[in-house]
Amino acid sequence: MDIASLIGFIMCLGMLVFGIISAAGIGGFPSYIDVPSAIITFGGALAAVMTSYSMGDYIAGLKSIGLIFKAPAVNTADLIKKIIDLSNVARKEGLLSLEESAADMDEPFLKKGILLVVDGTDPDLVRGILETEMECIDSRHKGTAGFWETLGAMGPAWGMIGTLVGLVNMLNNMSDASSIGPSMAVALITTLYGSLLANWICAPTAAKLKADNAIEMMQKQVMIEGLLSIQAGENPRVIEEKLKSFLSPKDRESATSGDGGEGE
Repeated sequence: MDIASLIGFIMCLGMLVFGIISAAGIGGFPSYIDVPSAIITFGGALAAVMTSYSMGDYIAGLKSIGLIFKAPAVNTADLIKKIIDLSNVARKEGLLSLEESAADMDEPFLKKGILLVVDGTDPDLVRGILETEMECIDSRHKGTAGFWETLGAMGPAWGMIGTLVGLVNMLNNMSDASSIGPSMAVALITTLYGSLLANWICAPTAAKLKADNAIEMMQKQVMIEGLLSIQAGENPRVIEEKLKSFLSPKDRESATSGDGGEGE
């Protein structure tokens, strides 16, 4: 589990609760709960987003919030070590020996690339196939992040709609001066709900999905460059140095393979 996302969500809730308690005390919580306002804001935003997507994509988009709590399945430094190990095997025993290694691979993208190399596919075609798949994955992931961006845009908009509805109701009862304050408070709650939906849930979720996608795309690029280098028969040490350029300087040491120079 990615503990940072979980802590972030909880801390945001904590800041909100602290703000309410510090201003109105524990007894002030009921003033911030209004069912009609919640229905207008959350229901309206979700319904508007549903209009923008097919039902399958809509449901998948809602479910994708669980992805931000999952830690990346592959560590880039470990991935580079694995590719260097493959390069050592290929240099000692030939490319055909990689087919056995592919059978134990959990990463389907890397496994597919190894099998293409083992089959003797032209390097340009290998790159083309893998980059096309990478672009399709990238497009799907950006679409999922876009779902949360759309929902985040709808939240404040429907919050404002709720506020306008509340203001209309308030203006229709101006004869009762005692109701103006409470009516105004209820009208503003929808704006609060819309802001919470956008800035507590949607924007962080979209940002995290984009960040995770960027990491995955970098890892797939590492796989492509590593496999093509293995296919070209490059020295494992050269491949290691090439792939470590994808990492930040502080992470490069952890990607160093103890036997990266074998086969020289």
